[in-house]
Amino acid sequence: MRVIVADVLGMCFGVRDALAIMERAETPERITIHGELVHNEKVLERLAERGFHSLAESRRHALPLTDNVLITAHGISERERQRLLTAGKTLIDTTCPLVKRAHDAAQKLARAGFFVLVVGKRGHVEVRGIVEDLEECAIIESADEVRDYCVPRLGIMCQTTTPSQLADSVRDAVAQRNPDAEIRFVDTICHPTKDHQRALEQLMGEVDAMVVVGGRNSNNTRQLALRCEERGIPAYHVQDASDLQADWFDGVDTVGITAGTSTLSETIEEVREALIRMPVGSLQLN
Repeated sequence: MRVIVADVLGMCFGVRDALAIMERAETPERITIHGELVHNEKVLERLAERGFHSLAESRRHALPLTDNVLITAHGISERERQRLLTAGKTLIDTTCPLVKRAHDAAQKLARAGFFVLVVGKRGHVEVRGIVEDLEECAIIESADEVRDYCVPRLGIMCQTTTPSQLADSVRDAVAQRNPDAEIRFVDTICHPTKDHQRALEQLMGEVDAMVVVGGRNSNNTRQLALRCEERGIPAYHVQDASDLQADWFDGVDTVGITAGTSTLSETIEEVREALIRMPVGSLQLN
């Protein structure tokens, strides 16, 4: 069995920069992370070991007890930012600049008179941050959800980790079901996401199965696995090497590895080495 690693995979610069800020913190016990810094269990465990406090995503409505509050790479709405500042909190902002760009795109569309359609996952922290600042909008998870919105102007933007294929299908559906509307699309899918998806598309033509490495709650990791399934390629979403099962690869000649944008390089390497050592016939590394 051959093991091939995608040309582009793993941690993006936004997550890397956020972690670098955390590493420089001298008094982590005085800082509360407002939600999950990244959707990666290993990273969150390490931050807790260093002494950082954290609020669960479901409890972000509660005010942190510490004076210092760290805004995660996923960002927050301006309304939430002002709520924290009004409460006297000092903000440490690790919002990815590409997430900020998505916020700006939504606001510009709204100011220009467009009804904003946000392509993304309902309840996801990034999407919540975008829509909390909009007076009216609609969140779309699939093209099947698109309807006639009965408005003259429609603006479409995306959660930064949206698959390009999904964005294209939503755009087509909006145009078909709103033929008289002026439609403006702003591409806010981040380049790291596109690069990961492009590398996956190239790799899928060479493998019989795929291992996708990343946190269980990572939207972009799930999307990579879903794309494999859409292409009819078995995909196994694992958090680390301990999740691998040898019987998954019975009859598999070639397996590929990709990983979400919050996955540590060391975790990817551990998975790669585990596949090489796995007793499933003769293993060969590319």
